[in-house]
Formats: sequence, structure tokens, C-alpha cells
Amino acid sequence: MKPSLKPPFNPSTKALKAAEPAPRPAFPVRLKPGAGVPSATKLPAAATRPVSGAAQHAPKKPAPAAPVARPGGIGLDSQAVRARMVAKLAAQGVSDAQVLAAMGLVERHRFVDSALVNQAYEDTSLPIGLGQTISKPNVVARMLELLRHGAAAKTGKLGRVLEIGTGCGYQAAVLSHLATEVYSIERLRGLHDKARENLRTLRLPNVHLLFGDGMMGYAKGAPYAAIIAAAGGEAIPPAWIDQLAVGGRLVAPMQTAGGAQALVVVDKTPQGVRQTLLEAVHFVPLKSGTS
Repeated sequence: MKPSLKPPFNPSTKALKAAEPAPRPAFPVRLKPGAGVPSATKLPAAATRPVSGAAQHAPKKPAPAAPVARPGGIGLDSQAVRARMVAKLAAQGVSDAQVLAAMGLVERHRFVDSALVNQAYEDTSLPIGLGQTISKPNVVARMLELLRHGAAAKTGKLGRVLEIGTGCGYQAAVLSHLATEVYSIERLRGLHDKARENLRTLRLPNVHLLFGDGMMGYAKGAPYAAIIAAAGGEAIPPAWIDQLAVGGRLVAPMQTAGGAQALVVVDKTPQGVRQTLLEAVHFVPLKSGTS
């Protein structure tokens, strides 16, 4: 019996189904003028009466500055912070302009716990709860670059993409700038809900979140121009190959004969399936079922 899947969750509101999609929030997020500043208090009449004598010429003490509310992730909302991360990625060998631009648009610190925001733009993986992690920026960029170099992406944007392992939603947000449509499936209810909250405010109409068994893929959205996975098993599940379009590409970690993991690229051609094993990586193990 195949595990049942709940209908796709679209983080957009019903209003987004209109002819023109609602505009995405600009980056970086800025406060409106006066936001967080208390309005002036009306003074009693006695305080507004003219003062005679020397008191009129006494220097006035400057009023204390009113506190200004600041957005979450203080100091990390700047475009310059993401630009430095992108520059490091380019120095590490990532050359795809669309991937670098997408990485620069998404605020990674909004997808990690508040205690870890100062490490959000370092090239390191970070825990996101339930034994899972958000991949280091270099690994995300590398896998997305490999995905875009497939035959189906040579003419520009990727088409429909299936992501296995939503996690906190960060990679789905980056994919939203690279693909026409993103279906992202997560088997852990707690992470599925966390991703929903993280992505809700971004209002990405082309991202659909699913709760279900990632090993089964999502047949209703097939065929996919590309499939990307954030967990690795001993082999690529047959369902993923079946749901990949001819001319499409799959990028995922896979366990090698020695027990380690390596990136694998699978190209589905009219002549058959071609598999290429690349560099060593370290991802969480691929599991079936939901929890």
C-alpha cells in the first residue's frame, strides 16, 4: 500500500490565484519610516504656556532618543552580507550566474534557529531540529549548479522540479528563483510545519510543500525536469527515475560500496539512464515512511 499524501500546500494566499501574482517582498527587508517609534504624547495645557525671564533663554535639554524597532536577524539583513557569501561561493568554483544570483536573494539566516543566526552565512551545515541539518551554502550551490547543467536547463530556467527533503525550506526558496515550479516533499511533520512557517511570509506562488514519503516521490506532479534530494540511500529509488522526464537530470547523495556517500548525477536520455558518480559528501540517510 502506498502511503497517502496530503494535498500540496501552497504558501501563497488565495489572493495569489488572481491573474497577476502578488509582488514578492524586496530584499533586504526595510522598516517603513517611523516603524517602531512611539507617537508623540500630547502635552497638558500648562506645559505649553510661554515662560518669562531667564527661563526663556535657558538651553533646552535634548529629548532622549526614542527606541526604534529593528527586524529579526539584526545586522544580517544587509545585501552586503549575502554578497560576501556569494563571492566566497564564486571563489570556491561555483560559476553559474543564475545559481549565484538566487543564493544572493534568499536570506539564509531566516531559516535557522535564532541562536545560530551569526553562523548563517558561514560555509557550514547547521542543525534545524529532529536530527536534520541545513546543508552548507557551497553544497547547495554545487548541487543546484549540477542540476542546471542538465539538458533540460540549457535554455534558461528549470521547469518543474521535485525536491526530496524540504527540511527548513531554504533550498526550496532558492529553487523558486531557478525553476518555474517546485514540489518539495518532507517526511517529518515537525520540519514540514517549520518550512511552511519559514516560507509563508515570502509568498512564493511557485512553491508547493508536501508531507509524505519522499522515497515514493510525487507522481501527480510528474514528469519533472529535475529532481534533487537532501538525503542519501544505497540506491536511487525507482520512483524517482520513473518520475524524471526524458532529458531531465537528478542530483542526489548515494551510499558507495565503502559505506561513504558521494554525489550522483543521473541523466535520463532517450537511449536510457546514465549515472555519474562525483565527489564525497555527507548527508542524512534516506528513510521511508513518515513521522
